[in-house]
Amino acid sequence: MYQLLNGLSLVEVSSFVASPTIGLYCAQFGADVIRVDQIGGGQDFRRWPVNERGDSFSWENLNRAKRSVALDLTKPEGRELLVRLCQQVGTLATNLPAKGFLAHDKLAQGRPDMISVRVMGWPDGAIALDYTANAVVGYPALTGHGDEPVNHSLPAWDFITGAYGAFALLAAVQRRTATGLGGEVRLPLTDIAIGTVANLGRVAEVLYSGHDRPRLGNAVYGTVGRDFVTADGVRVMIVAINERQWQGLLRALDIGAAIAGIETRESVCFAENDGMRYAHRDAIFAVMEAAIAPLSHAELAERLDAQGVTHGPYKTLPQAMEDDRLFTANPMFAQCDSNPSGFAYPAAGAFATIPQMERAPAAPAPLNGQHTEQVLAEKLGLSSGEIARLIDTGIAGVAQ
Repeated sequence: MYQLLNGLSLVEVSSFVASPTIGLYCAQFGADVIRVDQIGGGQDFRRWPVNERGDSFSWENLNRAKRSVALDLTKPEGRELLVRLCQQVGTLATNLPAKGFLAHDKLAQGRPDMISVRVMGWPDGAIALDYTANAVVGYPALTGHGDEPVNHSLPAWDFITGAYGAFALLAAVQRRTATGLGGEVRLPLTDIAIGTVANLGRVAEVLYSGHDRPRLGNAVYGTVGRDFVTADGVRVMIVAINERQWQGLLRALDIGAAIAGIETRESVCFAENDGMRYAHRDAIFAVMEAAIAPLSHAELAERLDAQGVTHGPYKTLPQAMEDDRLFTANPMFAQCDSNPSGFAYPAAGAFATIPQMERAPAAPAPLNGQHTEQVLAEKLGLSSGEIARLIDTGIAGVAQ
């Protein structure tokens, strides 16, 4: 964690991945993020993976460094408290409907400079999830082999939306600081997905060519890259993405003569021409396979490292967690013994490294309602008696 956003307060009313990620990234840089949930936890409070008690490791890690307020949002008084809290703080991140009780125009009636960042499915308010957004923009049609779509398990559009949402929120805050103006930022998952696809050149590619690109299995589009198996059974991804790495690959595998033979046979030149190498990838891959097959993974890695060629063995997550660079000696991780689940383990802090600043360890997530009394007194100025009444009547909840 880094204290770069001290002074910024944010109310977060959200669930699942994209919207909580906005608050998480802000909290990791020092913002005071107040997560508001239904008493007992919202719809993502028990989301898998879970421990034997049903405590969610997903919720626990997406809500680190935040404060928690629990309200009964099924009751008008609970919703009114949340509206007042949003208006008092002045900044909101949510994935609740645009026309619900946290509609921006309603909040702005009591706070003209209100900022709302709202994660949505489709721009018109229709529901979409990461997995359905991924399906409609065509990426499952590019993975694997054959005719069936193949989903990947990483909710990439959720995380891209969360990161973009944190960026958009800070941009809106900067505008408010400069002009006094608030406003709403809407982030439809489908726009994030198709916009990212367009930024990668794929929309222009389809419009220009008139068709989609073929499935490539584990090959990398547009360059020399694929998985290969060593003599000791290790599967390795190798990518030569520029001329330096291409020449290094030829030296590392001692395949210069064989590649020259392909060039002569096909009347082409691979030097300084990544596209030509990609077009003749099958012939190149066959030469690479023959050169790699007799080598152990250790021998192959030594050769590729000596020539500056990018490579990496395929690992399971348990295997990855044995890697010093990734996990065991990575300063991004710090032991956290006070997790709501009761399970102590190294937790990830801010992904960025700022060499000029001291990195604070990852903070624990709150218990549901852990900061209800504190926030209601601090932000809304409620007396201890009024807070006690809200708790006794079930409008507000505290950690148990």
